Amino acid sequence: MKKMKKGNYFFTSESVTEGHPDKVCDQISDAFLDECLRQDRESRVAVEAMTTTGLVVVAGEVTTKGDIDTQKIVRDVLQDIGYDRSEYGFCFSDVGVVSAIHEQSPDISQGVTAGQGEYQEQGAGDQGLMFGYATNETKELMPLPIMLAHKLTKRLAEIRKNKEVGYLRPDGKSQVTVEYEDGQPKRVEAVVLAAHHDENVALDDLRRDLKAKVILPIVGDYVDENTKYFINATGRFVLGGPPADTGLTGRKIIVDTYGGHGSHGGGCFSGKDPSKVDRSASYAARYIAKNIVAAKLADKCEVQIAYSIGVAEPVSLLIDTFGTGKIDEWQLAQMVRDKFPLKPADIIDVLDLKQPKYLLTAAYGHFGRSEDGFTWEKVGVL
Repeated sequence: MKKMKKGNYFFTSESVTEGHPDKVCDQISDAFLDECLRQDRESRVAVEAMTTTGLVVVAGEVTTKGDIDTQKIVRDVLQDIGYDRSEYGFCFSDVGVVSAIHEQSPDISQGVTAGQGEYQEQGAGDQGLMFGYATNETKELMPLPIMLAHKLTKRLAEIRKNKEVGYLRPDGKSQVTVEYEDGQPKRVEAVVLAAHHDENVALDDLRRDLKAKVILPIVGDYVDENTKYFINATGRFVLGGPPADTGLTGRKIIVDTYGGHGSHGGGCFSGKDPSKVDRSASYAARYIAKNIVAAKLADKCEVQIAYSIGVAEPVSLLIDTFGTGKIDEWQLAQMVRDKFPLKPADIIDVLDLKQPKYLLTAAYGHFGRSEDGFTWEKVGVL
């Protein structure tokens, strides 16, 4: 192993493709949410999915005026991902779909419905703590390892879908190890890439293609003669997707956020309408942290917001700039309280969270994105 300089360290983050079984479930859950919001903006949704060989189960609590076709949602998601051939062992047209949906508990509903409950205004849908993070080490104000990992898996899906590499199948994973010097990323130490593939491809051809068409276009500016590459390191990845690995909604929470940088409150995002602060307050915390860093008030920033179920005001707010802040953190906290939404109803309104826009978030990360709808990525508040 290369001798490390004093003050250097390695940090590793991973990502998975849209065809990974857990991500399949996240996308089904968010597609279900989108359809509910498309038909009824006041829908309350908490939907989980599970998938294994030949089966998708959708379960959860839903209160909506919409008429939701769970079968169609599931099959449309699977077809769009690319599970469209029987030889994959999992195909949108013949997979079994089981639905087990019931209404949201009225005891919870009264706490998150304005005019009901003890506090009358819309409260948090549950207790919990949520975190947001930003750093100036990339243009997206995200940690470099997770951004590179996402770009690798997204590129893997792109060359599969556009037929540039015809033997690829939907499942796949990436992992990137970055060497930091004095807190800033300097180079890529290692790249791990696992690509689901057809039976007849030669391993040497696959490794050559993926290094040339996926890895080097994404991480080429950061590699050197010491960078290590691990491409399909087991030598075979023909059996993939749900037949190889049972998938569940919410099992990739670090992939969804900051790749291990910063903290995580533990709650997943997918399948939850914005009355659930697991989702909406995490988006608000990212919005706050990113604006602080974008305004050059800190080089990196972490925001924690915590809530009690049924109560609108947060029970706590913490701003941590890791010693990089240009003003005192208590001053930053006061600025945040003055300029940013912290109550659930205000977060939903300012970030326009009742729009059916969540399927796009369910693969390749919820943060560091520039597509329409990622309102929590906007800067310029400070």
